Amino acid sequence: MTGAVTRQHSIVKRYRALAATSGAHGPKRELLLDGVHLLAEAHASGLIIDTAAFEHTALKQPQTRALAERLTAAGTEVLIVSGNVLEAMSPVKTPSGVVGIARHSLVTLRDALGRSPALVVVAHDIQDPGNVGALLRTAEATGATAFVACGATADPLGWKALRGSMGSAMRVPVARAEIQETLQACREIGIPVTALAPRAGDPLFTSKLRLPLALLLGSEGAGLPPALVAQADRRVSIPMHGSIESLNVAVAAALVLYEAFRQRT
Repeated sequence: MTGAVTRQHSIVKRYRALAATSGAHGPKRELLLDGVHLLAEAHASGLIIDTAAFEHTALKQPQTRALAERLTAAGTEVLIVSGNVLEAMSPVKTPSGVVGIARHSLVTLRDALGRSPALVVVAHDIQDPGNVGALLRTAEATGATAFVACGATADPLGWKALRGSMGSAMRVPVARAEIQETLQACREIGIPVTALAPRAGDPLFTSKLRLPLALLLGSEGAGLPPALVAQADRRVSIPMHGSIESLNVAVAAALVLYEAFRQRT
C-alpha cells in the first residue's frame, strides 16, 4: 500500500475523468466503483482491479482493511489517501471511503442472445441510470441470461448504474446494440419478443412467459413507441387498480420477470 497522494496527482485526475464520463465507449471498459461492497463484488467476480484508494480512517474497519489486503495480494495498486483526496476521487457527494477502477467488457449481441434458455431484458431509451441498475439487479435475481441496452438507454456500466445494480452489472452479460438489430437477431435466433405495454396487452397473470423470452421495455415517460410494440411477437400489460396509468419501469419489469421466474420454476 502507498500513500502521499495529493489532489493534483495524475491518478486523482484519472478518477475524476472517469466520473465525468457518460455513455458507453467501446466494448472494453473501465468501471468506476465506489464503496466496499462494489469493490468486493468486483474482486469476487474475478474482475481485474487496476487501482483502489482507501481513506486512511476507513481502514480502521476490519472488513475494509481485509479488502485492502486482498486487493494488494491480487496485484491491485492500493493507495491510502486523506479524506480530502478521496472526496476528489469519488463520484458521489458523500464518499464511503473507498473507490476503485476495474476492467470489464461488454459482450456481443450474438453472445448475449445465444445463452440458453434465453431470458433477455431489452431496454430501449431508459435514461435513468438508477432504473437501469435496478433492472440489472432484478435481471440477475430472476435468472435473466443477458441485458441489452438500446437507443438512449443509460450506460449499464456507468458508476450510477453500477451502484444501482449493487454489482449485478458485473455478472449479468451486458450488450449494447441498435434496437432494430436486436429485434432482427431475436427473430433469427428464435427468441420471441414480448413488449411491456401499459394497456391492451395480455394480462400479466394469464400470460405464458416460459422460455425463451426477450422482454422489451420502453422509456420512463413515453414507454415503447407504437412501431416497436407492433414488431413484438406479443405484448403484456400489468393489471392496475383505479386511475393509475403506469408503474415505474423497474417495478413493472420486476413484476413481469418474477412471473416468468415463477412459471419456469
